[in-house]
Amino acid sequence: MEIGIDSFAGLREGEHDGAAAINELLERIQFADQVGLHTFGIGEHHRQEFLDSSPFNILSAAAAKTDKIKLISAVTVLSASDPVRTFQSLSTLDLISKGRAEMVAGRGSFSEAFPLFGFDFKDYDDLFIEKLDLLLQIRNNEFVNWSGKFRPAINNLPIYPRPIQDPLPIWLGVGGTPQSFARAGVLGLPLMVAIIGGNTHRFKPLVDIYREAWMQAGHPPEKLQVGLHSLGFVGKTMEEAIDLYYEGYAKMFTKIGRERGWGPVTREQFDQLIGPLGAIVLGSPEQVAEKILRHSEALGGITRFQFQMDIADITHQKLLNSIELIGKEVIPLINK
Repeated sequence: MEIGIDSFAGLREGEHDGAAAINELLERIQFADQVGLHTFGIGEHHRQEFLDSSPFNILSAAAAKTDKIKLISAVTVLSASDPVRTFQSLSTLDLISKGRAEMVAGRGSFSEAFPLFGFDFKDYDDLFIEKLDLLLQIRNNEFVNWSGKFRPAINNLPIYPRPIQDPLPIWLGVGGTPQSFARAGVLGLPLMVAIIGGNTHRFKPLVDIYREAWMQAGHPPEKLQVGLHSLGFVGKTMEEAIDLYYEGYAKMFTKIGRERGWGPVTREQFDQLIGPLGAIVLGSPEQVAEKILRHSEALGGITRFQFQMDIADITHQKLLNSIELIGKEVIPLINK
């Protein structure tokens, strides 16, 4: 199982120095590479509290500082992107990193990108389906013939640069709709399931839809991949992890909740989420390794696990400490 981290390049409360925050993030990616993490993903948002509106720039800078770790856009908001430029950015990252680039294509959980780039949010699903089709055609063909509703046609034009990896890994990021799981299976794309609340085992029927669609489409069983993206943090003890994580988590999700009509986060809700069946993966290295394996079993087996660590208001040094625990203790425990 591959173990890694996803980041939104968030600013901590009261922090205004974007340059310092970005460079600390690059230091964390470099350190993750050094201590043996397999993957590092950068999301895409267009909000004041996040610095990840241009994830390929951050990943390209990280590529020059790392040697082995896979570098992932996670997720690229494909519905509001131009697939040609997205592929060119991803392919360029693959060249800079010498074959370590990957992408998770998704629709995003925030709506800001749609009006910003001139799209109507009511076309949310249609935009994604059309743009994913074009992206995959570009990946699979140097010369592209394509036409659609939301973008001008491409008439037998070449698209460069071409990547090192063939095919360039493109995962499908999904939330909770059966159609998204089935789509990934039909297309033969690796699946990245984002579970940030509730109980992880409740997603098993959806993952089964993916597996069934994959097999019915005739894709090789050995290439099927299921990844899990969850909120989490590793401390020396559960008590330390809670002390560092809870306050920032509660602030962030209470703020998001106000925008979406949810109630404020309570400690009771949090305690359920960090419990044996809850989605948040938090605790000591031993507790975290056990929970990742428990989640894997609940979903019928996963091939990759991604921590979303910096959603809480945790200092750079504490994040480095957690990354070290993941690399030196969690990964060996899971391998064992």
